[in-house]
This record gives sequence, C-alpha cells and structure tokens, in this order.
Amino acid sequence: MKIATFNINGIKARAQALADWLDAAQPDVVLLQEIKSVDENFPRELFEDRGYQVETHGQKSFNGVAILSKLPLEDVTRGLPGDDDDEQARWIEATVIGDNTALRLCGLYLPNGNPAPGPKYDYKLAWMERLRARAIELLASEEPALMAGDYNVIPQAEDAAKPEAWVEDALFLPQTRDAFRRIQNLGYTEAFRTRHPEPGHYSFWDYQAGAWQRNNGIRIDHVLMTPQCADLLVDCGIDKEIRGYDKPSDHVPVWVELAA
Repeated sequence: MKIATFNINGIKARAQALADWLDAAQPDVVLLQEIKSVDENFPRELFEDRGYQVETHGQKSFNGVAILSKLPLEDVTRGLPGDDDDEQARWIEATVIGDNTALRLCGLYLPNGNPAPGPKYDYKLAWMERLRARAIELLASEEPALMAGDYNVIPQAEDAAKPEAWVEDALFLPQTRDAFRRIQNLGYTEAFRTRHPEPGHYSFWDYQAGAWQRNNGIRIDHVLMTPQCADLLVDCGIDKEIRGYDKPSDHVPVWVELAA
C-alpha cells in the first residue's frame, strides 16, 4: 500500500498537476492539505475518473484537507477533537482497507504559527496539544495508524538548508520542536528518518529568492506511525523532482510504502 501526503497549495490552480503526478506515481491513498476550496467546489470528477474515492473537509480560500483513495474507506471523520469552537479545516481521518490490514489514516495541516509570539503561535501550540491527545488515543487502540501531513515543524537543524535563517520562525522555535518531540516520544516512528537519516532532504522550497534553484529547502511534511504501522514500513521517499515542474506547489509529496 502506497500512501502519500501532499500540500497542494490550492486545488484550483494545481488540479491537473496533481492528476499528472497521480498518473505517474500511482499512490493508493493521498492525504492532501491546503486545498483552499469548499467541499462542493472540489474537482472530484478529475480524481474519481482515475479510480479514487474523494473525501474532503474544505474551507473557503484557506486551509482544507482531503483524502483520495483507490482502496475502500470507512468511518470518515472531520475535525481534530478537543475544541468545538475551532472552525479551521485542518484534520481528516478514515480507516483504509488494505489487502491484509485495516489502517487508520489521519491527514493534518498543522498551523503555521507566525508571527511568534502572538495569538497565531498560541493557536499552533494549543493545536499541537490536541494532536498529542489524539495521538495517545490512536496508540491506545493498538491498531496500525499514521498521522501524515504538513506539520509546519522543522524537527532538527539538518532539516533546513540554512537553519540559521529559521531561528526566530514558529516552525523552528524550541517550543515547536519540543511539542513535536513530545508527540513522537509517545512511541511514534517518523517514517522518513527511519529510511533516510542523512541531511539534505527537503519537502518545501519557498517561491521567493530562487529557493528551489539554490536548494534552499526545509523538511516540514512528515509521517508519524504507531508501532503497529511502523512494523509494516517497506520504504519512504520524497518526490522532489515535481517542484521543478510548471506551476508547482511549494511542497512536494512524501510517501510511504507499507506491507498492508
């Protein structure tokens, strides 16, 4: 089972680019972030024609997450528990039925948090605490599960080409990295680093100042797996090359292959 996470940065602008990548990469499931579309305006037919079931949790102009799946999906839920007043569309989860395993998938778009300090950063840290609570529940189920998406977290200095440029940014502040580690240290495996411990791997390049051309990137798109899911890990990678295509997202897909 091949599962990918991809911050598409606007489905309206990049629907065909996403479809072209799907045709080439052939993932079974894709967790999308920043669709920037209400549910009824999502171009679902483009993906249904390719055999994908489409589940969205959209929001006008901002945020928005979705799941595309060639495999059966069950028990789709929307919204991260813990704050009934939170109207931002940043969380979607479902159970995907593989050949041998049922897997709980959680797609997330974690708040950016800038400028920090400030209310946006407070919201980020509060959201991460809610994420930690959900992570504890997933572990308690003792079933294969993963949480994947744009975490807006640079976990370590080697996850940035120029870490010194990020020291005052909400993505790299010590409190942010500590909150990420508190989740990971519950017992989660970070898929990419399991397979690729060396530096120099990124999943985001800004549109400004020739960041892509100079490979001035950061790695902020992650897949965290419960122990039962980590046992199924076959491989993990980043489809870096599509950042150089026409009208790209500023993110690229990160994928895992599971024996599921």
